[in-house]
Amino acid sequence: MAARGRSFSGMRGLAAVPSYVVMQPTTLCNLDCAYCYLPLRAVDRRMSVPVAEAVAASVNPWAAAGRFSVVWHGGEPLAAGREHLAALIAPFGPQVEHHVQTNATLIDDAWCAFFVEHGVRVSVSVDGPRERNGERVTRGGGPAYDRIMRGVAALRRHGLPFSALAVVGRPGPGLATELYDYFLDLGCDVLGVNIEETEGVNLRDNSHDEKLVTAFWAELVAAWRREPRIHLREVEWSLRYAAAVLDGSADDVLPRRLDPIPTVGHDGSVIVLSPELAGFTDVRYGDFSSGNVLTTPLAEILAHADRTPWVGEFLAGVEACRSSCPYFGFCGGGHAANRYFEQGRFDGTQTAHCRNSKIHLLEGVLEHARDHQSPAA
Repeated sequence: MAARGRSFSGMRGLAAVPSYVVMQPTTLCNLDCAYCYLPLRAVDRRMSVPVAEAVAASVNPWAAAGRFSVVWHGGEPLAAGREHLAALIAPFGPQVEHHVQTNATLIDDAWCAFFVEHGVRVSVSVDGPRERNGERVTRGGGPAYDRIMRGVAALRRHGLPFSALAVVGRPGPGLATELYDYFLDLGCDVLGVNIEETEGVNLRDNSHDEKLVTAFWAELVAAWRREPRIHLREVEWSLRYAAAVLDGSADDVLPRRLDPIPTVGHDGSVIVLSPELAGFTDVRYGDFSSGNVLTTPLAEILAHADRTPWVGEFLAGVEACRSSCPYFGFCGGGHAANRYFEQGRFDGTQTAHCRNSKIHLLEGVLEHARDHQSPAA
């Protein structure tokens, strides 16, 4: 099922038009989660309105031509305040979809009214029941769970649909079922599950027993199949790929050119491929940026982003994955930030993140399918 030996046509650089743009309205976060990768989360460096205006000049034509999203991602985006976030949203046209990734601790009735007025779709970061949120803490070290739940309660009170994003630190038996049942009760309509990554300022090891990780994903599939009321992001990705392999269209799953996924930092700098690189510098790669929207239009930056030295190195790593990994058709060569933070460079191949969240994910889905296949007639 991993399509070993298949020939996948090459991706020639980055696409000129992304499917969405990530915007950093502030570097500040009011929480201090133990696994957070952000280097500047204790500092309030806010995006200026001219940065948003410059981004909108490229985004609005893209949105007029087809569906397009702006994702507000910090720090904690709501820490920028309603007035400032509204000023940043204002330059974008009515066709642009706005999303916010939030820890929900600041959400109240006024924020819910803001989401309705500006058409903002909400995704909440929460790791499951209270006892699973021990590493999501306030700046004073206190538990954040009750504040998160007050925010979720406000969303539900106003009838606002929301997604959820959970981080799993230690996959183990029973956890996937516990998490899925929790999120069913929470009321989200989409769930994403991330196994903790060694990334940014989070230097904790993310290697796990492969059998435990595979079993975790298989158990999550079983829980979802029992009551599939939530769109389960990782499982649905896997099932789409499996279906494509079975019908012979696996070559069409991956895009011909990589989505650049531009992140626009608070200062207007543009980082492609991995938002997690924003705010970091390296003696070899500099600040990882491909330009700044205050001096160069975003569309022009993206047209030449594959000339950024580290991006070329990453694309070489993608080709190395293509030629060596039987799972390439599913994952497309992994993520730039995981390579950098795990290996110190971009042209390596398999990472712990690949194993945890790509390889063992697909194996878990297939393991569940094998264990639950119908007997032959």
